[in-house]
Amino acid sequence: MGCGQSVRSNRQRLNKLDYRRCSLEDANVKKLVLLTGVFFMGTCILGNLFAESQPADTERYGPYPSNYKEIVMRWLDTQLIDSGSARIEWSGDPKPSNLGTPDKPLFGYLVNFKVNARNRFGAYTGMQSHGALINNGQVVKGLGFGY
Repeated sequence: MGCGQSVRSNRQRLNKLDYRRCSLEDANVKKLVLLTGVFFMGTCILGNLFAESQPADTERYGPYPSNYKEIVMRWLDTQLIDSGSARIEWSGDPKPSNLGTPDKPLFGYLVNFKVNARNRFGAYTGMQSHGALINNGQVVKGLGFGY
């Protein structure tokens, strides 16, 4: 009879209060498994916290666009029909990216955002996900605009 199984009484009925206690050996195995899991998860988390990230190569990606919101807004002025109505939600800071192909790379900092702007009929289109690849202060590629 294993740990947690009930003991049958003389009347052949199961009583929920008659469960056998787990042996000390079974409890130690459970503790060992739990501690091993916690140790493994802890080392993974600490490894991620202390990982040194390499700064992006400025020759490839260009300088970091600290004014990326301005750059994208100027670019959106040329892309949207009614850019003054645009409501933008930024999805984090720019990240170094390569949006080209292996034989023709296109490096820059990728900015993801959502836009809700008016269309030709004056109605808002709803939040739509887009992206812009910035290199040397210019948007070199747009994502999510049908091209």
